[in-house]
Amino acid sequence: MILRDKLAEIIPGLRKEANEVFAMGPNAVINEVTTEQLFGGMRGIKSLICDTSEVGLDTGLIIRGIPILELTDKLPEEIFYLLLTGELPDNEALEDLQWELRRRSDVPFYVWNTINALPMETHPMVMLNSAVLVMENESFFRKRYDEGMPKDMLWEPMLWDSLNLIARIPIIAAYIYRRKFNKGPRINSDNKLDWAANYARLLGVEDPDGSFADLMRLYMVLHSDHEGGNVSAMATQTINSALSDVYFSVSGGLNGLAGPLHGLANQECLRFIIKLRDDIGHTPSDNEVREYCINLLNNKRVIAGYGHAVLRVTDPRFTAFVEFGKKHLPDDEIFGIVNQLFNIVPKLLIEGGKAKDPWPNVDAASGSLLFHYGMTEYEYYTVLFSVSRVLGLAAQLILNRALNRPIIRPKSVTTQWIKKTLGAKKQEEKK
Repeated sequence: MILRDKLAEIIPGLRKEANEVFAMGPNAVINEVTTEQLFGGMRGIKSLICDTSEVGLDTGLIIRGIPILELTDKLPEEIFYLLLTGELPDNEALEDLQWELRRRSDVPFYVWNTINALPMETHPMVMLNSAVLVMENESFFRKRYDEGMPKDMLWEPMLWDSLNLIARIPIIAAYIYRRKFNKGPRINSDNKLDWAANYARLLGVEDPDGSFADLMRLYMVLHSDHEGGNVSAMATQTINSALSDVYFSVSGGLNGLAGPLHGLANQECLRFIIKLRDDIGHTPSDNEVREYCINLLNNKRVIAGYGHAVLRVTDPRFTAFVEFGKKHLPDDEIFGIVNQLFNIVPKLLIEGGKAKDPWPNVDAASGSLLFHYGMTEYEYYTVLFSVSRVLGLAAQLILNRALNRPIIRPKSVTTQWIKKTLGAKKQEEKK
């Protein structure tokens, strides 16, 4: 396989670079930790290495040095190759990867049995996570580890497991959609299609002009990775650092992704837009949207989709979705409200000093596009997010094993320790 051979070629150089960087200053202080950071969820503490992507305050997502807006015309398969190698694949490498995914796409029968055994009212993320976890039985990584494979070679079975998971997860996710929401029987894959277009087909969404397949390609690219410190990525890496295989690791990460402050945010944003429309009772004017938002802010409510844990500019992924919307659904009512909010909300937040970041994040737009194509089942949106994010999670795990990253084990302190330490510092300052 071309990707495997490429990794085998570059890994010695990556290991050498890591050793050289470490040797430059093994005891060098990268940053100090404040009390605010300890109590604020470790926000901004530089304590992880992630080479697949970075998120700058004023740049947004950058994948391997390339701004995300320069990658919107690429396939998710190309992005996965880029995440792992730092290079976009040529045609031969892309076709080889696509063939590899197709040949690995047969879902074990017990996965269908597991999903079918769950009550229909089960949340689709529980269905997806159960399916991922039950496939741990297939893990090459666990088998090779149990056989005593040297640690510096464990990246290879991690790659095989990751390819199996990536190949199967859109097929599993599509079946969950069709079963959960009574969309009919499972649809068979079309091996002539690319990974995301096949996923679109398996969902069964009507797509006469092919634009929904284009949306799925874009969606999968934009959500593929977001550095290493977000909840799902950090949880996945932490679990994997104990040498758990990809199924254990990704399952843990998906549990984090299912939270309302992470992967569920997209559905909350769409709910907000629809509630705004319904509360007003018709397609709102700009003045009506402005007054609605002012009332929310005056009542200490947030405007869903605005603000980001890292960014201090408009999320470029939001920009990419808006450009798609302008091209394919310019007259859509819900998408129109997205544009209205973008023209109104940042100014209100800036004027009121209500947010450090008054700009929209990716979730402010993504739900409106899905809604346009008839995917009105909010609960499923996080599954879409999960299918995409598996690309980045898997890439990070493969590279972590290639570089023999150690177990993640930060030190915790007690509240009493903080009180004692701060008290001692205040006494010193008085002197």
